[in-house]
Amino acid sequence: MITTLQDAAGHAVLCYEQGRFEEAGQICRAVLEDQPDHSGFLEFFATIRTAQGLPEMAVTLYRRSIALTPLRMATWWNLATALERHRRPDRAYEALKRAIAIAPDHPQAYANLGALHRAGGRRPLACRDFSRAVVLNPQDAATRTSLGLTARENSEVSRSVAVLRKAVICDPAAAETHLQLAHGLRELSEFQPAATAYGRARRLDPGSSTIQGYQLLLKQALCDWTGYEALCRTVLDTIDHATGIAIPLGILAIGTTAAQQRRAAGFFYDRIVSPLAPPPARPAPATPRGDRPLRVAYLSADFHEHATAYLAAELFERHDRDRVTPLAYSYGTNDGSPMRRRLEAAFAQFCDVQAAGAEAIARRMAEDGVDIVVDLKGYTKQARFDLLARRLAPVQVAYLGYPGTSGCPHMDYLLGDPLVTPPEHQEHYSERLVLLPDSYQVNDRRRPLPDRTPSRAECGLPEDSFVFCSFNAPYKIAPALFGLWMRVLKRVPGSVLWLYGGVPEAIGNLRREAAAHGVAPERLIFAAKAPLAEHLARYRVADLCLDTLPYNGHTTTSDALWIGCPVVTCLGETFASRVAASLLGAAGLPSLATATLEGYEALAVDLAGDVLRLAGLRRHLEDARWQSPLFDSGRFTRHVELAYETMWRLHEAGQGPRSFVLQSSAAA
Repeated sequence: MITTLQDAAGHAVLCYEQGRFEEAGQICRAVLEDQPDHSGFLEFFATIRTAQGLPEMAVTLYRRSIALTPLRMATWWNLATALERHRRPDRAYEALKRAIAIAPDHPQAYANLGALHRAGGRRPLACRDFSRAVVLNPQDAATRTSLGLTARENSEVSRSVAVLRKAVICDPAAAETHLQLAHGLRELSEFQPAATAYGRARRLDPGSSTIQGYQLLLKQALCDWTGYEALCRTVLDTIDHATGIAIPLGILAIGTTAAQQRRAAGFFYDRIVSPLAPPPARPAPATPRGDRPLRVAYLSADFHEHATAYLAAELFERHDRDRVTPLAYSYGTNDGSPMRRRLEAAFAQFCDVQAAGAEAIARRMAEDGVDIVVDLKGYTKQARFDLLARRLAPVQVAYLGYPGTSGCPHMDYLLGDPLVTPPEHQEHYSERLVLLPDSYQVNDRRRPLPDRTPSRAECGLPEDSFVFCSFNAPYKIAPALFGLWMRVLKRVPGSVLWLYGGVPEAIGNLRREAAAHGVAPERLIFAAKAPLAEHLARYRVADLCLDTLPYNGHTTTSDALWIGCPVVTCLGETFASRVAASLLGAAGLPSLATATLEGYEALAVDLAGDVLRLAGLRRHLEDARWQSPLFDSGRFTRHVELAYETMWRLHEAGQGPRSFVLQSSAAA
């Protein structure tokens, strides 16, 4: 029988510790009925409500306690925690500021403030607060890890690595710290130290599917196929049995099905993105649309020298301003390049929101009256699904950056075409599919056409050899396809394979693999990084481009076709493995996309022995540059504008998103 407040407190604590939250709450309620101003029981009752998943009730109780004891730092702290769980980050921020005003030397308060800033996309402010916390408590490895992670996200990679190396010293047993250190080392191209750090992270947390996924990404970048197949099977098992997180970008280059990619993306969104995002809500636009043009916002970190910009710049320039007002919201680096200047001039309004928080970006879009948001990133570097989960506009569209589904329930549409995203694949996408005519991929007719073609000697190529090339990033080179390439080299005597250089470790690994297949390593020749125009000129020196599978060349395939170099590909099942076939079809060369790998190998060998046919293909591509739908930027822009208008009509009619197919004659 409870007879004193001390007994009541002791019994309530015991119930709480045993998970009997309702009974503990009843004790608190009984005490507060008799003594409503007992701040201790008010706060403990709030703690119970938080544990029960009722943060709104907890907030009310903490505020009652604060009214009684306004200078108690812990109460403000706890209120901030409850507000954060209640998904009220702005109010949580204010509560933490009050806690810091009361106890300005409390390191964890700054750490929590940094976490709030980071969750809201205010990375510079997050770095500032994490730094303050580290100064106050230099041995706090967790806060150092948070600072290192945020610095890397803020493009301060060298600083990130330095911070994380100190964090590892503070707590060498923290798997997360080793993982974040590995990420930074990988971005600095310190690949062997990165591999060591990933290995340590996995040994400390062997069950982490996330660490396994990043190990896979690194192996792909280095073409390190030691234990590769076993690691791929582990990742596939993770997807099939929903036992953990698979990194969406990493699984595009292994043998995943479209169904597995959808499961992986959905699981990643639910576990990683959704918990960090507030409930989706968007204020009404400042003014009704009426008859004004659609206000379409393009959201990306890649409005600079980047493959996305190389493809899409002319789309932004060609928008019919009577139909579409194109707006840019850029949260990436301003590299000061000619491409950046071109893009800034291409839009009706270019908003650099790199330093803005998510709430500020959402408010800005609402004030600008944005009708449609087009995300150009997807699950690629610097993705911002924390923004998209907030529902930035009435209609949200995925396009170009990521060849697959997001698994995000707040993305309404995905722009594809009948080949990369056929209607029967709709079940593998959380978005509704919009099928554009020709090819889904936009192209820029203002991309360079080099005046000068280098000699083979300048490129380090033999003068009299047949030159196969593949300038895709090394991570797209799968072991099985590399084996096929080696068979092609053996069947075409004296031929060489010209690859994009990548990193020394990848070059060494590929040469060793060639030797293991019985091919002299010197028959693999590697091209160094070069300015875009110089790089494109290389396609005039090569004889035939070999595509990668299951992750095709996307921009690289368009580059080859633009310059006039034929490409051989194999049509796969997933979006990423069907892009080259789509591009070839729009260029008028569908016969260069085979249905099987055996057909791919045979076609590559046959073309290497048929000089006249290759010459005809090159002539076709020279004509196609100005005549084919693939490079008709104006035609593509009209199709996209019609797609946006169709989406908006459905929205205005009160209908939910639905799939539709555009016919070329309707927009030509």
